[in-house]
Order: sequence, then C-alpha cells, then structure tokens
Amino acid sequence: MTKVKKNLLLQIYNICETIEIYDPDKAVLGASFAQSSSSSSSSTSLYHSVSGDKSMATSLHTSQLGSAFLGKRNGICVSTVPVTHLGFRRKTVECKESRIGKQPIEVPSNVVITLEGQDMKVKGPLGELALSYPREIAIDREESILKVKKAVETRRANQMHGLFRTLTSNMVVGVSKGFEKKLQLVGVGYRATVEGKELVLSLGFSHPVKMTIPDDLKVKVEDNTRITVSGYDKSNIGQFAASIRKWRPPEPYKGKGVKYADEIIRRKEGKAGKKK
Repeated sequence: MTKVKKNLLLQIYNICETIEIYDPDKAVLGASFAQSSSSSSSSTSLYHSVSGDKSMATSLHTSQLGSAFLGKRNGICVSTVPVTHLGFRRKTVECKESRIGKQPIEVPSNVVITLEGQDMKVKGPLGELALSYPREIAIDREESILKVKKAVETRRANQMHGLFRTLTSNMVVGVSKGFEKKLQLVGVGYRATVEGKELVLSLGFSHPVKMTIPDDLKVKVEDNTRITVSGYDKSNIGQFAASIRKWRPPEPYKGKGVKYADEIIRRKEGKAGKKK
C-alpha cells in the first residue's frame, strides 16, 4: 500500500471517530473504527451504553467497500446495528459569566418590586416601570438584593445576561433617584424656551421648532441655551434628548449646533488662504 493511500485511510479513520450513532431509544453508540492493514477479513466489536453502565458487544464485519479516490477496494469496518439516522453530537461549552451581569442590585427601602413569572414591576416615589424578561434569564430576590442569572447555557443567554442586568438596575435607580440629560446650544441667535407642554427652539431656521414634551419627562431651560431633560425612564430621556440634538447636530468647523453638555466636538481646520 502506497504512502498516499495510507494517508487517505488515516483521514477516513479520524473523521469516522467523531461520528456518533443515535438509535430510537436515544442510546448513544460509540463506534471504534479500526484500520485494516491487510485485505483479509477480520472482526471487531462495537460497544454501546444505554443510560447507564450496562454494555454489550455487537459484532462488526469487515466489508470490501470501493473508494472512488483510492482506485482499489480497501477493508473498512462497518456497523450492522440498525439505526434511524447519523449525526454529530455538539458539546455544550460553558462560558464565563458577564462581569456586569453577575453584579447584585441593591433595592432601596422606598422601592416596591413585584415578580410575576418573567414579568417584573418596579414602583417608587418617582413613578412605576415594568419589564418582561426572556426565558433565558432568571431573577432571584433575596431580601433587598436582586440577582440576574442565566437560566440556560446558550449564546443568546450570554448576550442577554449583562443587558437585562443593566436594564433592571436602571429601573430601580430611575424610580428612586431619577436620571437627567443636559444639552447646550452653541451659535449666534440659538435659544430655547418652554411654553406649557412644548419646547420651542430657535436654531437658525425660518421658523421655530416646537417639540411636545412627554408626560413622564421634565424639561428645564437655563440662560436660554442650556436644556436639562429629567425623568425616571432612562431610555425615554435619552431618546428625547437625541431628538433635540437631531435638529441641529454640531458642525466640526465652528462647533455650532446642539450638543450634549459633556460632548467633545472634534474640530477641523478650515480652508487656508492663498499664500502670496
């Protein structure tokens, strides 16, 4: 037998070692494929275990199978056990817990939490919020501490773990202390005022921009150029602040526009004059 044929048979042997056979009773049969060095027939045994330590031997017979890429017939051990289908068994690999997801959440005394299955309601002095958790996430409550855990070890559970821990913490902090977002208007003639339930912006357009303030938010204007959006729902605060900034995003040359108070605008150098 040539060296090339031996290498091809060795590849077949390595591939067959990873194949597992499943029977109708969910019994896992581990097959051991032997490489035959001679063309004479031989026998080996196939062992399988069914949900325990019981084992039994089933004889295998060596059949002469033709291979298109080998050119000759070579002896390969083939199982005679009747099976429903062949497949590859995927091993579950446990991933490390999220550094954010495994942190506990402290619940203040003035916050009431109600758990109903995968739904949670948080009520505090500033308002009430609710959140539905996916089936991959479980909530454990121990007196004044909440823990967000993974119910299963899957890729989606790893993705959702840190996210829903952060959402839960934002709910608890929001109904007890609240959040705020500050914006600043930069530009000649740019100003903002609050008229009833509307925020009126003068941003250099031919008309003033009027925005309706949501019921769960409060908007305060200082010095006609500094806007403060506050409330107990962090996502609504960020969405409303982004919608204000969208009307006139800051430009990089003079920095004119509506920007967040802690935002740093990367400035560009304008066109230089002609050198004489």
